[in-house]
Amino acid sequence: YPNQGVGTIENISTRSFGAAFERFYLLRFGYNSVTVLVPFSNAANIGLRRVTKNREVSRVLSYLANGSCSITSDWKVRFRDNTEKMQGGDLLKAAEVFKGLLQIHLEKPLSFREKKMLERARHMLVSEISIARNVPDVHAVNMLQRALLKAGLTLPTSA
Repeated sequence: YPNQGVGTIENISTRSFGAAFERFYLLRFGYNSVTVLVPFSNAANIGLRRVTKNREVSRVLSYLANGSCSITSDWKVRFRDNTEKMQGGDLLKAAEVFKGLLQIHLEKPLSFREKKMLERARHMLVSEISIARNVPDVHAVNMLQRALLKAGLTLPTSA
């Protein structure tokens, strides 16, 4: 689920609205135990998708290790661009946001909002890598750390 990370479909239900019926996914996110109802008719529009395949995880880790990212110095423009990337739900875009914010963090402290975005991107990457590779979160964190070290970056200690 975009901007929230990996969720589990706990139930599929049908609700009536007058004469019309709509089917819903009930999603639960382990990160914060939030549940969300998503109408079938809106699932594609909001970016609901299956867990990333292992091949895509390899691309993400390779990007974190070797890829370059352009960083806009104007924080307002950068925040808007990063928000759009995160809302799309694409794991590679989340990795772009993550790596860009880590590079900025090397030079200067991040704003509160950018720290939150960095944490959200980190969570999305860790949870998706963990599920896609069928490993505990701690192993996913180690994979991220190894990739980032190749780029001269380190994973923040805060979770």
